[in-house]
This record gives sequence, C-alpha cells and structure tokens, in this order.
Amino acid sequence: MSTLPVPKDIKDLFEDLLGRPVTVGVTDPAVAADLNKAVVALYVDSSRKLTAVAGMDLKLASYAGAAIGLIPQGGAEASIEDGELTPMLADNVREVCNIITGLLNQLDLPHLKLYESYMPGESAPTDATARLLALGARLDLMVEIGGYGKGKFWLSLAG
Repeated sequence: MSTLPVPKDIKDLFEDLLGRPVTVGVTDPAVAADLNKAVVALYVDSSRKLTAVAGMDLKLASYAGAAIGLIPQGGAEASIEDGELTPMLADNVREVCNIITGLLNQLDLPHLKLYESYMPGESAPTDATARLLALGARLDLMVEIGGYGKGKFWLSLAG
C-alpha cells in the first residue's frame, strides 16, 4: 500500500516553492460542494493509470498562484471574489500542480507525472473527484500562505 506524505512535507513544498512562511493543519475532508470550485490535478503512472489526485479550493489556488507569480494579495482576493482564476493565476497553479509531482515521486509509488489539471468551473472526471471524496488514503489540510491567506488542500492516493 502506498503511503501519503505527512503534513510537514506539504508545508515544506509550499514554503520552498513560494519563498514564504506556510502553516499547515488538518481540516475537514473534501465534500462535493468544495470540489465545484476547486483545482483538481490528476497524476498518472507510465501506463496512464490514475494513481493520485490533488485538489485545492479556490482560495488556496488563488493565493498559491499569486504568491508564485509575485502578484499582490489583492489580485488573489479579486479572483476569489470573482469565483474564478485569472488566466495568469491558472497558469501559475498548473505549475504548482506540476511541482507537487516531485513530492509524489518521493513516495513508494511508481514514477508519476501530472496528467491534467482542471481549474474551477471545469468538470474533472468523476473517477477523479470520487477519489478525493472517498475514504482511505487521503490527506485533508488547511494551508496558510504568509502574506496571502489560507485555503484547503486535499490529496488522495488511488488504492
């Protein structure tokens, strides 16, 4: 059975990537309503088998996308108010999703790659969203990015 990263691994990844202090804590599991306005990233092995799914709510996606692109907090908050990511924030969040692959490839999983990332308002495949909602090998975290704000992060391993 594959193992999930520990919350400190997620904290370190976001801190290293964004160059900002990050705090991480356990939060409530994902629910379908959360995923309607979330970024959902699919990770596959070399045979294109779905192996992991990550999700970020709109707040975390906006803050992470802004922080990595050195966009002021106001740009992220405007995106949250609008209920969607700007094209620049979406591109930045895709890069964050791609970098998460490095963390997954340190686990006892086959070599993974980012297959696809779905932005808020785009419909992710039901098997992927079901994976984020299923009980089992999953991680549910609240991630706070210093100088920006906090949002939810979910990671589930296909079992």
